[in-house]
Amino acid sequence: MAMTDPIADMLTRIRNAGMAKHQKVDVPMSKVKVALAEVLKDLGYIKNFKTVEDDKQGILRIYLKFDDNNKHVIHEIKRMSTPGRRVYVGKDEIPSVKNGLGCAILSTSRGVLHDVAAREAQVGGEIICTVW
Repeated sequence: MAMTDPIADMLTRIRNAGMAKHQKVDVPMSKVKVALAEVLKDLGYIKNFKTVEDDKQGILRIYLKFDDNNKHVIHEIKRMSTPGRRVYVGKDEIPSVKNGLGCAILSTSRGVLHDVAAREAQVGGEIICTVW
């Protein structure tokens, strides 16, 4: 059966692996998922990621990050825009997540950016997810 929302599947795999205290999680690869993993790494929510080639589309291996008490760094990761309900914001409407403690990740005309970078670049776009 075809997957209708692969980004939500990626976020759910990260969330579940973090709760189960796994060190890494494998996700089917795509360009958007790699860009999303790059933003998560830049923000410090994951340790690292790498792409593994296989006979199909490839695998994105994400290494999760835990704090000193062995708690997952990502407290909450939510999909905002879904295939059935797209959420777009202008450059002046980019939301603040948990009063600046979290971040929103947007798909813009300049690529996948987090909320601070999108405000600096003066671009809006589709809100992919929020992370806290």
